[in-house]
Amino acid sequence: MSLDLRKRLFDELDQLVFVDPHTHINPLDPASHSLGDILGYHYYTELAHSAGMPKDQIEEPGLDSRTKVRRLIENLGPIENTIQYSWLIEMAQRFFGLETEVITAHNWQGLFDAAAVLMAQSDWPQQVLAKSKLEAVFLTNEFDDPLEGFDTSVYIPCLRTDDLVFHLAKPEVRERLEKASGIAPSDAQALKRAIGALFVHFKTHGARACAISLPPDFAPHKVSPARANTALAAIVGDGIYAAPSHKNAIANYVFWTLAEMCAEYKLPFDLMIGVNRGVYEAGVHQGRDLFDSRVSLIQYKELFNTFPQVTFPISVLASVTNQELTSYAWIFPNVVTNGHWWYSNTPTFIEHDLAARLEAVPRTKQIAYYSDMYKLEFALPKFAMFKRILAKVLAERFVIDRGWTEQRAIELGTQVLRTNTERIFRWGEDLRGELPVAAIEKKYFINPESPLVASTGPLLTPRDEVRIEPPVDAWEPDEPATAAASEMRMTMNMPTKAEIEAAAEEALLEDSSEPRMTMSMPTKEEIDTAAEEFRLEHDATESRMTLGIPSQEAIAAAAEELPPEELTAEALPTDELELVDEPAAPGEDSGTLTLEEEGSAESQDTYSIRHTELLEHYGANPDEQPTKEQPPKGNDDWGFLDERKR
Repeated sequence: MSLDLRKRLFDELDQLVFVDPHTHINPLDPASHSLGDILGYHYYTELAHSAGMPKDQIEEPGLDSRTKVRRLIENLGPIENTIQYSWLIEMAQRFFGLETEVITAHNWQGLFDAAAVLMAQSDWPQQVLAKSKLEAVFLTNEFDDPLEGFDTSVYIPCLRTDDLVFHLAKPEVRERLEKASGIAPSDAQALKRAIGALFVHFKTHGARACAISLPPDFAPHKVSPARANTALAAIVGDGIYAAPSHKNAIANYVFWTLAEMCAEYKLPFDLMIGVNRGVYEAGVHQGRDLFDSRVSLIQYKELFNTFPQVTFPISVLASVTNQELTSYAWIFPNVVTNGHWWYSNTPTFIEHDLAARLEAVPRTKQIAYYSDMYKLEFALPKFAMFKRILAKVLAERFVIDRGWTEQRAIELGTQVLRTNTERIFRWGEDLRGELPVAAIEKKYFINPESPLVASTGPLLTPRDEVRIEPPVDAWEPDEPATAAASEMRMTMNMPTKAEIEAAAEEALLEDSSEPRMTMSMPTKEEIDTAAEEFRLEHDATESRMTLGIPSQEAIAAAAEELPPEELTAEALPTDELELVDEPAAPGEDSGTLTLEEEGSAESQDTYSIRHTELLEHYGANPDEQPTKEQPPKGNDDWGFLDERKR
């Protein structure tokens, strides 16, 4: 009964004409030209290499297609058991008339020649699409792709942003961005405008999503424009050798900007999470990367909570992460399960993960499958594999175990395989009319004064005479936050880079025989990071103490405020005031420092304030009794706890 039921369900599902929501197809050259293009797919080269075929036999420069196929066929025996080999056989049988179950040294040349004749036909891509029952495919377009020369109703653009987020330190990436947008990414605001320009270009050309592949240790969070300016200056100056802290800061700033633009331009943000690049350093092309099970979706908590209006189709690289993804899609309205990616794309893992999702996640929040293919011929065997597994799960888990009718099971299969893709990505809708009004009212984003644009002309051009630019609201800097307090305050100002450098030189205190007050001098890297990231403000009606990068004159002025009798060597030998990022010991003073961004729970950190008795002259009198206006002393000597969250 089960086998017959599975076949009936498969036959119904196999009639569907579907849309592939993620591929690497080149729309200007979508199909293969020879069997060498098919066997050159990284699955075959990496498996052959893993089974013992030398890398130089696969990637020899100038190797012709026929020789490459012969070498690979001679080394595919050890992988005949794999699902990837079954894709090859099904492809050869359905497209090229192969009548055997294996490709050997005796029959590969006839197959090679038959395939070459068919692939030489001018309409071969259309034939492949029709035989595969494939109506459209989503692309993976570099951010500076002009998106011209192909039918965007069949080959659907998708903005891929890996280079923008993780490789902006490379001069060539910044040059590409400037060339594409007409805006030099000279500071955080200009960078955000340039990214907005890309969204306008892609949206006007029918793009349906923004997408990115993410490493296992990435944990996105918002970065202030000031911190982004520091990071941008560092990567412009030092390139790929910039400090990791700066590269991480600019990566987070760009990533967060992408999420903001997805919200503004109403595009889903595809996240493909968990790939660790370059693990096998000596591997073949595209055969060096592996999954890393140390990844957790808790790293994306802030993102999912901050952008409830953005849909996040999530792919995880390993089946071990699937339960966490299922749970997040169960709870978060904006998290959607998306396909079975890479190392999870084998029947055993697919069946396990698919069954878990169908049993736990709302049926409207599942994108069942995508091919991830580089050539059109792979859609047919890959989707056939998935539809067989889907039919098996529906038959056993729903019809047999739960008593569903076959029709009801087919409707569920149709929804996750086709309907959800259309609805989530709004395929078939004309989205150009929903660009923000503020964008449509302005001129197009190309800046003719940009040096690259002036010399070569813009790469991206408006479509259908639409002249638009991203909405101003998308990149306006945040309003400065304010905080009120009845107590005195301690303030750290946000100096400019020039002020930091000047003050750092002034802050070296000269030797003196007179009693002095010493403040520890941080390193230049600590100055850059702390001054750009941390800003503490607390209004006060009485005195205040300012901690910044003090000049010699400022220190002398502060010392004059103390009563003369206290300025003795005995009273003040060498006092220090430190801001330490660690819990205060019992009985010591501590407080909460409010940092940067309004409304973020992560914008507060707790520090210990170490000081001597002398410094209490700046604070409350320890002999006075607490009053309603003056809260008790103890862990709040400096009034930090009487602040508003910003």
